[in-house]
Amino acid sequence: MKESTRWLWLAGLLLTAWLVYLLLPILSPFVVGMFIAYLGDPLVDRFERWGMSRTWGVVVVFALITLVTMVALLVLIPLLGKQLMRLYELLPQIIDWVQHSALPWLQLKLGLSDDFWQFDKLKQALSGNLGKTTDFVGLIVSKVTASSVAVVAWLANLFLIPVVGFYLLRDWDVMMAKLRGMLPRSSEKRIVGLMGECHEVLGAFLRGQLMVMVALGTIYAIGLMSIGLELGLLIGVLAGLASIVPYLGVAVGVSAAMAAGLFQFGVDLYPLLAIAGVFIVGQMLEGMLLTPWLVGDRIGLHPVAVIFAIMAGGQLFGFTGVLLALPAAAVIMVLLRHAHVFYKHSRAYGVEEPID
Repeated sequence: MKESTRWLWLAGLLLTAWLVYLLLPILSPFVVGMFIAYLGDPLVDRFERWGMSRTWGVVVVFALITLVTMVALLVLIPLLGKQLMRLYELLPQIIDWVQHSALPWLQLKLGLSDDFWQFDKLKQALSGNLGKTTDFVGLIVSKVTASSVAVVAWLANLFLIPVVGFYLLRDWDVMMAKLRGMLPRSSEKRIVGLMGECHEVLGAFLRGQLMVMVALGTIYAIGLMSIGLELGLLIGVLAGLASIVPYLGVAVGVSAAMAAGLFQFGVDLYPLLAIAGVFIVGQMLEGMLLTPWLVGDRIGLHPVAVIFAIMAGGQLFGFTGVLLALPAAAVIMVLLRHAHVFYKHSRAYGVEEPID
């Protein structure tokens, strides 16, 4: 590539990055719609192979997405809402138990002073607000209605997601073919190879890990509720969502479930062993069945890299950055792997060999 061409590409990339930064406030529905199109494209392609038109395949996929969403809204959301309200009601009792049961035991074991923990002010604040849920909801409603423009914009973005996702999914293959046709002929093979690796890593992570999250959340929630844990559904769902980062889900789930179990059952050994058993079974199923079957071994994203990517994306670009964090991390990982190979065959490393 000539020097002038390189500078032209660099200027184009910088201009694109600047435009993306300026358009961040309106990008969320388009990013979510792109994710829907990316995740749904293989299923639509399968429907096409079965003789269905592209448009009708997209309609079927969106009908399935709508059905799952409605089930979640009608069944799961109300149950989680009830558990959140129950947790809000139990908070003063939990703090009282921590202050008069858990902390004295911990102070005895660690040799801490008696006034090391001070929870009186927090308990008083929670107790004073308990029973004022109506006022709390009214405050939220008043804040929301006071910023009607923001509410309208949020609703518009929410409505745009399925519209953008539908059209992107319908024209996905056409857009990919046009983008490939715009690539420089001399570099097409290498760029397509890189994008193929990015697609393999990203597709395996997004589709596989999302299914693993849903499966683990279901296993944890059913298991915890079956042993009588009052907040079992809420903890199971949180543990499933945290499973986006390997091992974080089980750490969050075990910690929260054991704390809830100690509060509800006391030091009774059998319920605590049952809680531990739920997460042991979940981890065994994840390691031996779910991850090998749904995700495979082509991800290559280290757990620390996943955590850093999500935090960095949120810090730099807010909610849109969180959505783009994992795709960007997957692409960067593939590019770094090829850069490492290029460096090992370069004069800077000490050995200059041709790269295929």
